[in-house]
Amino acid sequence: MSLKSQETIGANQRKVTFTVDRPVFDKAVDKVYHRQVKNITIPGFRKGKAPRAIIEKMYGKEVFFEDAVNDCIPDAWDAISGDITETVVSRPEFEVVTIDENGVELAATYYVKPQVEISDYIGIPVNRPAVKVTDAEVEEEIDRVRNRNSRMIEVSDRPAQNDDLVNIDFEGFVDGVPFDGGKAEGHQLKLGSGQFIPGFEDQVAGHSVGEEFDVNVTFPADYQAENLAGKEAVFKCRLNGIKYTELPVVDDEFARDVSEFDTLDEYKADIRKNLEESHKKQADGKVDDELIDALIGKLNADIPEVMFENETENQVRDYDNRLRMNGLDLKTYFQYTGLDLDGLRKQMRPGAEKQVKTRLALERIAELENLTVTDEEVEEEYKRLGEQFGMDAEKVKEAVDKPAIEADLKVKAAIDLVREKAVVTEVEEPAPAAEAEN
Repeated sequence: MSLKSQETIGANQRKVTFTVDRPVFDKAVDKVYHRQVKNITIPGFRKGKAPRAIIEKMYGKEVFFEDAVNDCIPDAWDAISGDITETVVSRPEFEVVTIDENGVELAATYYVKPQVEISDYIGIPVNRPAVKVTDAEVEEEIDRVRNRNSRMIEVSDRPAQNDDLVNIDFEGFVDGVPFDGGKAEGHQLKLGSGQFIPGFEDQVAGHSVGEEFDVNVTFPADYQAENLAGKEAVFKCRLNGIKYTELPVVDDEFARDVSEFDTLDEYKADIRKNLEESHKKQADGKVDDELIDALIGKLNADIPEVMFENETENQVRDYDNRLRMNGLDLKTYFQYTGLDLDGLRKQMRPGAEKQVKTRLALERIAELENLTVTDEEVEEEYKRLGEQFGMDAEKVKEAVDKPAIEADLKVKAAIDLVREKAVVTEVEEPAPAAEAEN
């Protein structure tokens, strides 16, 4: 097996010809014969017992060639691909050039990684939101924790009021006639939530448990049930129960109940620290997003379409895997969303294009800056991946080869360099709110 010729047939498209020696090909043909003969029936022979020469005489000597060539291609391609100096980015398309007494000559057409040019990546100006946590944000987080630790208390000594959770029976009538969907028993309704027709909840407020009363409302003109839109209605109601939300008092005891801290001040300080960390991550993410957008804008490369297609397929597969981890799959997802595979690809395509361009830019920066990776860094990355996926580091090594790890680490080093050399201006704009992890 040897490489015969290489040629450029497009900006990033190449064609090579290579050979498979006749003895190797003959051995492959014989293997195909022994694999297929059991399914071949020749008059005068038991099924599966016909000699190869008889089959070739009846069907032609090339009868086993196609499968034999296909069997030879993987090893032949592996043998000559080391002589290809450019990075192949597509699955090669193979064709037979000739088959003769010397063996098989094959041609492979494929795409390669494009030439990439990028400049002015040092000192990129970016804005970074100033990381500030206000007292109001701390109080909002405490309110969220209070609500998570609240309890519902039955009310019997006062009428219902806004923010109460009431249990009611009701039946609605239009022109004295009940209508479909207008009746319920034991319905839970939070007063003031706006879940019901305007005016309904206001008229429930003020009534006590056990009372029966009428609620008079007018359906909105744009109500979804056209037969009720704009109609006046009477709901005959009974109030079965009232509950209100009791929130815990915010004090040292509250802090001890919901956290590892003994005092409220310590708990608030921890909330502030967590919010600051959350805001910092978001601010750092915004800086990285701006840097990546800037790098893509500075990128000069004729990128083969196949690179975008391959990355889109990778993202679709990753999404399918994430769905499966949650007990779903793409088929179920499509049923829920009304999408199909082409629709999902269309959604994934912009992100895939950005990913390809980002990686090309960072790989080129790593080359221009002569960034290197040590064996210790590679080992540490194998260890990190093992911990991330719950695998032994040695198993990760079997799944991911060292050059791939080195390439990823160089990309990370490149973005670290660009980030370190960026001209960052802090701006007074709020970082997006996020819940602190407590």
